[in-house]
Amino acid sequence: MPRRTLSVLAAGVALVAAASTAQVSAGDRPPAPQAPGARVVDVMTFNIHHAQGTDDVLDLRRVADVIRRSGADVVGLQEVDRHYSERSDWADQPAELAALLGYHVVFGANIDKEPPSAGGDRVQYGTAILSRHPITSSDNTWLYKSPGQEQRGLLRATIDIRGKKVEVYNTHLAASSQADRSRQTAQIVDLIGAKKPSVLVGDFNALPNAPEAQPLREAYTDAWDGFLPGHGEGATYPASAPTERIDVIYATPKVTPLLTRVVTTRPAASDHLPVISKVVIGP
Repeated sequence: MPRRTLSVLAAGVALVAAASTAQVSAGDRPPAPQAPGARVVDVMTFNIHHAQGTDDVLDLRRVADVIRRSGADVVGLQEVDRHYSERSDWADQPAELAALLGYHVVFGANIDKEPPSAGGDRVQYGTAILSRHPITSSDNTWLYKSPGQEQRGLLRATIDIRGKKVEVYNTHLAASSQADRSRQTAQIVDLIGAKKPSVLVGDFNALPNAPEAQPLREAYTDAWDGFLPGHGEGATYPASAPTERIDVIYATPKVTPLLTRVVTTRPAASDHLPVISKVVIGP
């Protein structure tokens, strides 16, 4: 490994160790160490269950509080409602979370239905990406779906992190079909490739060692196996007593995960616990 890269990683590890001794807000965090051209970013994945917690309380502010306290710079959200139904008070959840946090946001509708009444908002459900840094472009690609399965997608956002571009991808794979997940992971690898600095986050509905996850593990680095190994088992579901590591962060060869952890700040906020990883983009 080049000496310059080692120095970046060593400095990053020192920052991780310092941050792990206390919860700090985004505004209180020390500046991230950098080599020329490198960027250190905190990336999170969080299945928010349309903001309905394990206590059956609908509370979008609680979800925002989890994100704020984590200090995440970029967040991939799954199970996000946009004018979907009474279950989420017909709210535009991506816009409301962005406003609560002061972040940029893009949304990918994987369920997209006509408004319930003329002139109303479309009924949508899918994934979102929140970013502290500007989002310069985005798109959402629908993934393979067999008959009877729910449509899933791959949301992409190009994020400008102080002049350096990184591609962030967010997905939520099929819940009840291993065959669909196998097709979806292969499709995702084809769509992302490995040339650009990219991070893939999501609820994969499969353990990382499952057969359908192998295309991802062969192409990318599981952040839990980064420069420093993640703390504990990394289980995120169910939030009340997690046993399954199905919420995962992957990195392409030009991104180096430093340290990854499960966030347990407010475990009742969703039926999944979020995962956050400190990564080096470049140089």
